[in-house]
Amino acid sequence: MSAAERLWGDPAAKTLFVQLTDEHDLSLMDCEAEALRHLSGTEDWCLLAVPVADWNSDLTPWTAPPAFGRQPFGDGAQRTLDRLEKELLPGLQTVEGRQLCLCGYSLAGLFALWAVYQTKLFSAAVAASPSVWYPGWIDYARQRQPLAGRIYLSLGDREEKTRNPVMAAVGEAIREQHRLLQEARIPCALEWNPGNHFVQSDLRVARGMAWVLAQQVQSHTDLP
Repeated sequence: MSAAERLWGDPAAKTLFVQLTDEHDLSLMDCEAEALRHLSGTEDWCLLAVPVADWNSDLTPWTAPPAFGRQPFGDGAQRTLDRLEKELLPGLQTVEGRQLCLCGYSLAGLFALWAVYQTKLFSAAVAASPSVWYPGWIDYARQRQPLAGRIYLSLGDREEKTRNPVMAAVGEAIREQHRLLQEARIPCALEWNPGNHFVQSDLRVARGMAWVLAQQVQSHTDLP
């Protein structure tokens, strides 16, 4: 782990949450960790923040025109995943039985979804307010099977109520993403939060992580 990454929680915990972040996300990580403690009722987790240099390129799997502003989207997701798999995470998998969960908000939420269609490295994913409006994403998801055991989705109840025609598709897209996961028999959840895309991003991610922890407890309880 380089100086750029930061940890919250118990470094020896069996569950490691890996969250791709921008500067805004990083400024809220203390609040997010505290919210996770409160929501989960446990401190048996570790949260790793991984800063992203170019939000519009490092998190997207293929190029697309701008949805807002002038900056187009790139195709750097595979490079970001390669860095996680080959450089960053191997040194953090020394805890026996450790489970990795990939988390993200907005485009980082889309990256978390895309990544668990590529690799079995992550046992779960938290995609909070993910950019599933991204051009071509739902068609991509329809043609593939996710490899993670649990997937959490969320969206603000006003996010689809926007004048931007590309981003207004997010509500229909998240419903379809949830349906695809259910059809694939992947344990999943779709939670609706009050507000638009810019409301309580830290709490929305923490809710997803708490759901993952609760699912793990439930699966252990169900064992004979």
